[in-house]
Amino acid sequence: MNFPKRVNFQDAEKQLIIVGSKNPVKISCTESAFSEAFSKSFLVNGVNTSSGVSDQPLGSEETLKGAKNRAINAKKTFPEADFWVGIEGGVDEDEHGMFAFAWIYIESAQNKSSQSKTGTFYLPDEVTKLIKSGMELGEADDQVFSQLNSKQQGGSVGILTHGVVDRKAYYSQAIILALIPFLNKNLY
Repeated sequence: MNFPKRVNFQDAEKQLIIVGSKNPVKISCTESAFSEAFSKSFLVNGVNTSSGVSDQPLGSEETLKGAKNRAINAKKTFPEADFWVGIEGGVDEDEHGMFAFAWIYIESAQNKSSQSKTGTFYLPDEVTKLIKSGMELGEADDQVFSQLNSKQQGGSVGILTHGVVDRKAYYSQAIILALIPFLNKNLY
């Protein structure tokens, strides 16, 4: 039997998802969310892709563009997959201060796409000042909270909720919400 190079014999039934990042949290939450939503397992790999936006996106529009670019660039890098996922974290400000969030963008091999946004949470003033000085959120968290590479672990949300909600759980819910049109093909 000839199986595609991307799967081995025991995984022949599994669909392949490519995440537009090598960040282990983003890969893990994608695998978890897809498996939970579809009640089956998937092969999930990450590739380094460009977001095409600022290192620290500001505002919803730039952040969504970054997520979309990551998925599209992942598709260009590995077009044989079944799904491509882009996850991009951003910050914005309102009268209450600076808040963080992320956009999820998913595209399927059938050229169907969907997107969803995480919940938001406000950042401490000390972190906000560092971001305004040009630092990325993860770097600011590392400095303020004496962490090392927190963005590949629990992230801001994990630090600020004392681990009650970590970055994986935070992204997973939004990925599941972005999968709604794929779970309800007759409605979308």
